[in-house]
Amino acid sequence: MKVFMTGGTGFVGTYLAQRLLREGHQVSILTPNPDDSEARLPQVFYIAGNPTIKGGWQESVSRHDVIINLAGASIFSRWTPTQKKILRESRISTTRNLVEALPANASHITFFSTSAVGYYGFHEDEELTEASPAGDDFLARLALDWEREAMRAAVKKARVVITRFGIVLGKNGGALGQMIPLFKYFLGGPLGNGRQWFSWVHMEDLAAAFLFLLAHKEISGPVNVCSPQPVRNKDLGKALGKVLHRPSFMPAPGFMIRLILGEFGSVLLKGQRVLPRRLLEANFEFRYPEIEAALKTIIADQ
Repeated sequence: MKVFMTGGTGFVGTYLAQRLLREGHQVSILTPNPDDSEARLPQVFYIAGNPTIKGGWQESVSRHDVIINLAGASIFSRWTPTQKKILRESRISTTRNLVEALPANASHITFFSTSAVGYYGFHEDEELTEASPAGDDFLARLALDWEREAMRAAVKKARVVITRFGIVLGKNGGALGQMIPLFKYFLGGPLGNGRQWFSWVHMEDLAAAFLFLLAHKEISGPVNVCSPQPVRNKDLGKALGKVLHRPSFMPAPGFMIRLILGEFGSVLLKGQRVLPRRLLEANFEFRYPEIEAALKTIIADQ
């Protein structure tokens, strides 16, 4: 199939593009810097354009069978009013422009649009599935608006799949890229009281889920892409410390995290216990459902 990707040069996009190529799909990636040699993958066709701005790139969207919308500025920053605007624009405008670019009858197109488990807001021990309602904090409202923009593609008869990611764990980047150095310098440990739930997914399982959903055309709407075994933050720290052969007892006080990161600190200090009910009901098999085994495969070569 012909696949069009936004965010295809990022942490998740690069891995997913490589996996799609290995499966025999043709991949086109929209990027503002198509001539960046370090970001280029062999066999990928790069299209010049900024997805937040309407332009000639939109003409190529309808020539593809699959749209994968991964674009969005990183949430890992202090949320100033300016940064919040960037977080919204990078998601909402991109998705709106992609939907606008679809043909009037897009029944032949599958439209994957990213969201996040932050959609559900902050919770204690409650198990959350795709049927659970949206939360009311900034990140939850952002995810809700993001998904609403994507669902407009269904009006054009496209099959729309909303992939709600847990924290993606993979090599050379993402959350682990920030955590591993701390543990290596004996500074790793729980955040706050460590009891908050951490919903995560191994990068390999994330890519496999996309291929699974691509093949199972009867599935549409929201799909949680996360391990069926979420862990508490303190247990994540223990597993990471064990794999790295480092102690995991240096807690980061909650007040300090809030002082440094402001509103974003709540994302680290609170959490949600999310389960991938729809994938499990469709008999998708996770290769790395357990955190320690997942971390071992990721950290082995680092």
